[in-house]
Amino acid sequence: MNSICQPSQLPHGAYAFDQFKTEDFREAFRLAIEEKRREVEAIITSPEAPTFTNTILALERSGALLEWVSGSFYNLLHAEATDELMQISQEVSPSLSALSSFISLSEPLFERIRQVWEARESLQLDAEDLRLLERCYEGFSESGAQLPAEEKERLREVKRELSELSLTFGQNNLKDQQRFRLFVDDAAAVEGLPLSTLAVARELAEKEGKGEGWLFTLSAPSYFPFMQHCPSSTLRQEMYLAKMAVGAAGDAYDNRELIRRLVNLRLELAQLLGSKCFAEKVLARRMAGSTTAVYGLLDELLEAYKPLAEKELAAVADFAREAGATLPLQPWDWSYWAERYKQAFYELDEEELRPYFELSRVSDAIFSLATRLYGIRFTERTDLPVYHSDVHTYEVHDADGSYLGLLYTDFFPREGKQSGAWMNNLQEQYHTAEGEDHRPHIVLVMNFTQPTADRPALLTPGEVRTFLHEFGHSLHGMLSTCRHGSLSGTNVVRDFVELPSQLMENWLDEREWLQSFAVHYQTGEALPEVLMERMERARHFLAGYAACRQLSFGYLDMAWHTITEPLAEGLDTKTFEDTAWQKAQLLPATPAPCQMSTSFGHIFSGGYAAGYYGYKWAEVLDADAFAAFQEEGIFSTATAERFRREVLSQGDRRDAEELYQSFRGKKATIDALLRRDGIVR
Repeated sequence: MNSICQPSQLPHGAYAFDQFKTEDFREAFRLAIEEKRREVEAIITSPEAPTFTNTILALERSGALLEWVSGSFYNLLHAEATDELMQISQEVSPSLSALSSFISLSEPLFERIRQVWEARESLQLDAEDLRLLERCYEGFSESGAQLPAEEKERLREVKRELSELSLTFGQNNLKDQQRFRLFVDDAAAVEGLPLSTLAVARELAEKEGKGEGWLFTLSAPSYFPFMQHCPSSTLRQEMYLAKMAVGAAGDAYDNRELIRRLVNLRLELAQLLGSKCFAEKVLARRMAGSTTAVYGLLDELLEAYKPLAEKELAAVADFAREAGATLPLQPWDWSYWAERYKQAFYELDEEELRPYFELSRVSDAIFSLATRLYGIRFTERTDLPVYHSDVHTYEVHDADGSYLGLLYTDFFPREGKQSGAWMNNLQEQYHTAEGEDHRPHIVLVMNFTQPTADRPALLTPGEVRTFLHEFGHSLHGMLSTCRHGSLSGTNVVRDFVELPSQLMENWLDEREWLQSFAVHYQTGEALPEVLMERMERARHFLAGYAACRQLSFGYLDMAWHTITEPLAEGLDTKTFEDTAWQKAQLLPATPAPCQMSTSFGHIFSGGYAAGYYGYKWAEVLDADAFAAFQEEGIFSTATAERFRREVLSQGDRRDAEELYQSFRGKKATIDALLRRDGIVR
């Protein structure tokens, strides 16, 4: 019997990760794809007249086995990848793409959907069923089901190739980043680095047989502290050039030609479907609505933040010059001197704060914050199988005791795990055909500073902020009350999905919340008043620079996806990038081949193509939304209940703008964001 396809006998239908055999995923995908195809063919060939139930609802409920297999496989591929898993992903990609095209390009299936759509006013559907019908009809009408046969065939090929190239891009990124090592055996060269970073680097050097010294990698807990604290500009340069050349080293893991092919194929797909560029196609169903609106927001924010950013850059540069640095500051010197400036003028060193943010206490505090706001509770389940020993599992219940879902947490970097942080649905929230509310299974994956032999995992405030962010996504999933999985939880438009996650970050800046949990992991001493004051004074440090950096990513993404003519062979991706984000750049350009695009997984393998602006779009929303909590009390259960009712529970039942205004009572502007960042008073 296939280990993947066995019905779960575990509580809440949890995955039996300890029973899964990697090689069984091949057959599991084959069986699941065949089952989904049979279910869709039955809809297409049904002799019955099309109805909401036998067409729209049947299509929504098809593919349960495929959802089950995919939910576990793609989490493992990103969090616990092996060569075999990556090989399987490449093998099944064409079959998954073919299945998607079979469904979306089926003219008889679309005809059945169209008939139901045209009869919608007489069907007496409730609001959620009508929304499902609307989303289904829109999706098919925009997918090419009515294209001529030859254009359909080309669309199938384009989708297949896009799927394969996106997978390859992400795997190249992972493999290229994880092969880099920087061994340092000179104590003076690492003087000033955090003890936690040095301890992990020492253990890695011993593990890999390097002897006495320290071994650094490009993982976030190693790379960022190194760039902030290593006193050697030469070593910082080596690390920086390695990081920025990921995917651009001119070998088997080079992504430059992949980028050109991906972008050109996306353009071709958009034009086959009647749009002039990929961004136009994508944005038609987002809150922004158009490229004009996206550029309008990016430009408005750049105008507000860049003058401050230039002042910040000049201040740090003057400080560095007086300390003996050569100007202009190079990209690999910026983090180091910015950190020295912060320590000198704000007397704040994030490493001094680490002992007050021990991971288990932070985790309890974040769970308790959700309890205080929403009444939900978390109970650890040590009896459920996990895919790695680092993973913890929690059963989540509502204030009335009802079950809300399973939450898995996976905190530390390791071989085979992608960098960054994310939330995934292992299983969606939806109602079964029998009316049972199937609650979601959600995983939070991060790459925090890991514990060492003599100290627990201690986080920086930045890592706490990341935890809050991803936890906000999990709330969006766990508090969903939708009947249809495709509408539930985080299945909303990209420029709205970051609102719940970014909203949670705001509590890190609130003294009352910090005082509830931040104590020294050894002494139990509360976070000292002087450190909280320094944190508050430094809250706006580099706000302009950080905003411009994020805006530059948005400009870069839009540049790749607003082209209206294919990019020529031999494209210099470095030159394209430098031109695309030039107006938001503050530091000197990096030397070739260094560039961000070749490792920009969000837009080339992560679903944010023509959507990276969404972080800033949602930041406008989250600042405005948190202003409601500030007005009514940051722990106001009435405000939290309203946010839960109007946003978190709703999924995609209604348009995002309507959901937001139902909560806030007005349209968001950038005013609250500018106040929060100290741009205006």
